[in-house]
Amino acid sequence: MLLNWLSRRLAAYLSKQITRHSIRTSTWEALIDAIQPGDVLLVDGNTRVSVAIKYLTQSTWSHAALYLGPEAGLGIADSGEPNVLIEADLEEGIRPLPLSFYRHAHTRICRPVGLSASDIQQLTEYAILRQGQQYDMKNVFDLARYLFPTPPVPARHRHKLLAFGSGDPTRAICSTFIAEGFQQLRYPILPVVKTLPADDPDCEDCEIERFRIQHHSLFTPRDFDASPYFRIIKPTIEGDFDYRAIEWEDQ
Repeated sequence: MLLNWLSRRLAAYLSKQITRHSIRTSTWEALIDAIQPGDVLLVDGNTRVSVAIKYLTQSTWSHAALYLGPEAGLGIADSGEPNVLIEADLEEGIRPLPLSFYRHAHTRICRPVGLSASDIQQLTEYAILRQGQQYDMKNVFDLARYLFPTPPVPARHRHKLLAFGSGDPTRAICSTFIAEGFQQLRYPILPVVKTLPADDPDCEDCEIERFRIQHHSLFTPRDFDASPYFRIIKPTIEGDFDYRAIEWEDQ
């Protein structure tokens, strides 16, 4: 009981926004036009836990949400907008959100390539089934490691610190939930690639590649950005961008 109470207090503390704010890099209208069902929306967060995650992963991105679109059946937000995103939140667990929740945030769209309509449906069903699941608040040590935003840990060991603790540690940083969904589709994020002899009698030097899936608990938001299998979508240049039309202050 005491551990559960302490964990909830820690989660509330870590979820508080701090004074620094990220700067969005596209207009709201461009973001709406560019994003598609199946996209992963990375967020440059401004909470206490966000600072720690960005430091430990050496990345701009501290959070990830899955965009499923208005037809996904995620319900209506209090604002009257359709919920189109689903994410794993430290305090509330897996929850749906409208896109406007990240309207003023610095975001990046990571798009899986070649998903079929049935793939999107399977991803949607998986997400809806997980909706409402909570982070295990008994794992105090899993939360305590975020209390020090910049721990004195050598760069090569920072990523390992995310796995410290018990239970399912990376659920606190959301990417586990999304990674597991894509792995159910057998869609690669950052698989381990092994090169093996081809065993071809006509080609002694020929090799073949075999992919092995990493456990979903090992993924962080930056991995979707780093993945060679997700296309980076920048809303500002997806439309009819013309740099000549920019009105510079000194002209």
